[in-house]
Amino acid sequence: MTTRRSRQDEDGTRELAELAALADGTLPPERRAALEERVAASTELAEQLAEQERAVSYARSAAAEVEAPAALRARVEASRVARRPWLPRAVVLAGAAVAAVLAIGIGVSLLDSGGSAPGFRAALAPTNLAPGARGDARLTKTSSGWRIDLSATGLPRREGNEFYEAWLRNAAGVLVPIGTFNDGRDVTLWAGVSPKSFTTLSVTREQLDGNQASSGEKVLVGKVYSGD
Repeated sequence: MTTRRSRQDEDGTRELAELAALADGTLPPERRAALEERVAASTELAEQLAEQERAVSYARSAAAEVEAPAALRARVEASRVARRPWLPRAVVLAGAAVAAVLAIGIGVSLLDSGGSAPGFRAALAPTNLAPGARGDARLTKTSSGWRIDLSATGLPRREGNEFYEAWLRNAAGVLVPIGTFNDGRDVTLWAGVSPKSFTTLSVTREQLDGNQASSGEKVLVGKVYSGD
């Protein structure tokens, strides 16, 4: 039993390392396609990939604005390695990058306390399933995640076992559900993934059929872009 559990732990660690490599673009092409297929078929893997992509995105954003002192970066990385000696180097580095962002974030806030939270928007166009529909979404970063205020017209109200569901999708085709609603005129959605990585917003028609995956019946779709 111990051997089987150890093998499962090793497989899980190896898979997490591959997800980290996929997130930062270092996964070899011959392994990328197979991993992306597994991610598309697994909600758990999709969530893990999203977490790795957030770590990479936060680290790169911070690096572009401020350079942490070399001694601080060394202490942070050494601390992360000491606490998680069983993790592969790729995952340790991703965790260290997040810790470095948190460490220098206080200094950045003191230097620029008057800055506003980043905002994104999406203009949603109709599909042939709802040719008269239109929509606009505003995405605002908060301490809880990304608040998405959606306003759509031309969508018939769905009730009972029928409803609409909104999604964010990244370049790898990973879909993350961000909320359901009946009428599109005044909708508030929430996302735990960043629109910097998940750059397509769509709305689908859904029904209570026990299947949590997207129906594929898109009625609105649009690209997310930076804007106030």
